[in-house]
Amino acid sequence: MSAPKSWLSWSLLIVAAALTGAWIARATLTTEPAPELQSGTWLPDARDLAMPTLVDSGGAPFTADSFAGHASLLFFGFTHCPDVCPNTLGLLAQVMRSTQAPDLTVYLVSVDPERDTPEVLRAYLAGFDPQFIGLTGDPLDIKGFARTVGTAMIKVDLPGDTYTMDHSATLYLLDDAGRLRAVFTPPFKAEELASDLAAAVAAVRG
Repeated sequence: MSAPKSWLSWSLLIVAAALTGAWIARATLTTEPAPELQSGTWLPDARDLAMPTLVDSGGAPFTADSFAGHASLLFFGFTHCPDVCPNTLGLLAQVMRSTQAPDLTVYLVSVDPERDTPEVLRAYLAGFDPQFIGLTGDPLDIKGFARTVGTAMIKVDLPGDTYTMDHSATLYLLDDAGRLRAVFTPPFKAEELASDLAAAVAAVRG
């Protein structure tokens, strides 16, 4: 009685293995190759983002459609930031001078829209790279967008009736349809990040 049962078990295993192999082969053929990143994580499935209407550093309305036609790199920060923001933006300016990704646009999304007007953002970013674009808007819209992307931000009161903003220094790469494709986390090294961005943007372009 054991022989027929053993034969049946082996038959089922063979069939299951064949089906699994066929599924893996099909998945391999239909899944686009992921770039190898040293300082980031590639998302195999592009993620749509809920994008509110903001205002860019030129004073023009900025919507999800504004991301169309080029890859985008988002950094959430603010102009009164004492160290993380200027360090990151300085690094990105260096990276943009060396990376082979000419159609990549860098955006600073302000986590402090109460103080960061379009004019303030434009003057601040000019000190790093005049091609960088600042985004500001309604505080609730900014907070909702940050939550959608997956970044953290919190207002911290300071003595003297002032405040600062605690926020993450993560970078987010969007494709030319405004979908999230890769996430880069600090600490960053200029050479590695430049290589990663070139590879990621090439993958986005297909």
